[in-house]
Amino acid sequence: MQDLKTHLLALETALQTKEVRSSKERLLEILAPDFREFGRSGGACDLREIVSGLMSETTAAKTAIEDFQVSLLSEAVVLATYRGIRFMADGSELFTNRSSIWRLDEDGSWRMVFHQGTPAA
Repeated sequence: MQDLKTHLLALETALQTKEVRSSKERLLEILAPDFREFGRSGGACDLREIVSGLMSETTAAKTAIEDFQVSLLSEAVVLATYRGIRFMADGSELFTNRSSIWRLDEDGSWRMVFHQGTPAA
């Protein structure tokens, strides 16, 4: 289970980098075709919308992940939860409780099928 936790943490961390966020190919390797997101802002989007939005970002935010946990829901489905921190340009920090559902696809790759961000104090 520790190896899986480390692997999924690496994927979550990669999704926060400019290199991955600006690469359609890399995003499609990590996000499932049926991906859905409920964003921190309250909006919902699908794979097409999230890929388009991420690729249009012009700057990469400085972020961190705290308290990363995984729960096995089945042999091929995992719930990951963590506290995300975004370091703002003015020196403040923006906290978000985040959850992701990861599915082991037939090709042996873990792909994110759902993500939610909820504002936190």
